[in-house]
Amino acid sequence: MITMRWGDRPVWIRCTVAVYVVGFLEGTAAHGYLLATGGLNAYDYAPVLVQLLFHVLLLLDPLVALAIIRARPAGPLFAAMVMLADVLGNWSVAWSAIMTHPTAFLRPTGLLPITLFAIFVLLTALPLRRALASSGDVDACVSSPAEAR
Repeated sequence: MITMRWGDRPVWIRCTVAVYVVGFLEGTAAHGYLLATGGLNAYDYAPVLVQLLFHVLLLLDPLVALAIIRARPAGPLFAAMVMLADVLGNWSVAWSAIMTHPTAFLRPTGLLPITLFAIFVLLTALPLRRALASSGDVDACVSSPAEAR
């Protein structure tokens, strides 16, 4: 199998991948901490489906990080879907509180960094997918038997 090493990739790809991995591993740690300290009722303030989503993120976040580290072209799209679900769940839970006290959410923890990270992932998912597909895909590095003739 022919694969491209991370050091051979353009700086923007390496930086974007680093942000993805740090962000999703931080999400894993946050959801793990909340589960460890609050148990299954850690998200009892949210509707049941949102609670389930937040618990499932404990599994999805590290899977996204792994897909990105392994340079899978589908990884950025997977990341975008996970972040879209995460940010929608968080905003749906916080919406009434935001409408009551909007400036309370302008702090470096909670909804603001989740939203900023989601925007970053959503804006970079397609360019990163194209870059991973073209620079590290085995099919792009190896010609087909028909082309070799």
